[in-house]
Amino acid sequence: MTSEPLMRMRLRVEQDIFVVRQLGREVARTVGLESQDQTRVATALSEVARVLLAVGLHAEVTFTVPAIGVPSLLVTMAHPGAGAAARVAGQLQQVGRLVDTMEVDEGESGTVVRMSRRLPPGAPLLTPERMSEIRAGLSQHVPGTPLDELAVQNQQLIAALDEVRAQRDDLARLNAELEETNRGVMALYNQLSQELEETNRGVVALYAELDEKSAQLRAASEAKSRFLANVSHELRAPVTAIIGLGRLLTDSGSDELTGEQHRQVELIRNSASDLLTLVNDLLDLAKAEAGRIEPHWSEVDLKAMFGQLRGTLRPLATRPEVDFVVEEPAVPALRSDEVLLAQVLRNLLTNALKFTESGSVRLSVAPAGSDIEFVVADTGTGIPPELHERIFEEFYQVPGSKPVSGKGTGLGLPYARRLASILGGGLRVDSTPGTGSVFTLRLPTAS
Repeated sequence: MTSEPLMRMRLRVEQDIFVVRQLGREVARTVGLESQDQTRVATALSEVARVLLAVGLHAEVTFTVPAIGVPSLLVTMAHPGAGAAARVAGQLQQVGRLVDTMEVDEGESGTVVRMSRRLPPGAPLLTPERMSEIRAGLSQHVPGTPLDELAVQNQQLIAALDEVRAQRDDLARLNAELEETNRGVMALYNQLSQELEETNRGVVALYAELDEKSAQLRAASEAKSRFLANVSHELRAPVTAIIGLGRLLTDSGSDELTGEQHRQVELIRNSASDLLTLVNDLLDLAKAEAGRIEPHWSEVDLKAMFGQLRGTLRPLATRPEVDFVVEEPAVPALRSDEVLLAQVLRNLLTNALKFTESGSVRLSVAPAGSDIEFVVADTGTGIPPELHERIFEEFYQVPGSKPVSGKGTGLGLPYARRLASILGGGLRVDSTPGTGSVFTLRLPTAS
């Protein structure tokens, strides 16, 4: 499935290099790219245009936003000269760093250069009506003179230098904060090590590992993103170690514990398990929001997937008052990402089982026009209409709602909606207090 191009233009003379740079910046702005990305796209376009015109003849430039998949701006530059792909690719190695993807190959009519830049998660939704408005606006765009473009480039350079200076100051402040945080973490680890050593001398090796992890954490002060990544791993390791230590303490081969000691160890283990679940949910959600989840499209056998969901979630439906029903799919197959689709449905079903005390939890699927809809319906406590959107916010839970089994983190539904968006669809809820909830996952039938 292809989309109608936003704009086309032809490169003939050197003057067109300035025109395509201006047009590229304007297209990037209208589809929602941030200021720095607009400059990157414009710079990449002007450099590719310069290289293609140096090869000879002319080139055609096409701007497109694909209708399916991760929202991105795609630029195709076709040059009629054959056999120039290797030469052009060699001159554009550095340009590829300005965009997410760049391909240079030989097409049927000559050399073709393709570039793409992913739209930010907060970009406005590009509906068909919005796309028509963008095309109309671009058709009225009047390019400026080379002097105008030089002035714009100078302004962008000044703004970039100011931003680099501000980032440098922020990084210095962040490094100081991270250093203080690291000292606090080390103090906490040392205190925890002393307390656990009094209980069991055999855990000294565990705290040596924690010290090593702490050293890795200090190295994360070079950049904020690297720091966040290391913190996530640092949290996982000690929590997993605490869970393992709890198992060692309650193992039949360890020293016998008193009843009170056994109760306290179980409390530690349960709390650590809840914390590990929260950390994993946070990492999954952060990865999705950062746009680092790329779907792998394939033909999904819905009958096999529904059977797997029925088998893996059946142990959670332990109350006889609740009927857990996974209907036979009315649609045999769907082109999607099987792993991401299963994660969304598993999150919805698990959430429904947690908050349904009696009645039923049911999964079904059916065609809906040119799309397909997965429906998870339950007879739980229900959600007030004014909170239908708030439940998709991180850490938000409906006031007064108490899960019948397990505990919630408030991250399952936000993560499910983000995955639905990555799959090219959407997730909505219809619910009335006292009657239950219906969550509908709508996906396109083709990717």
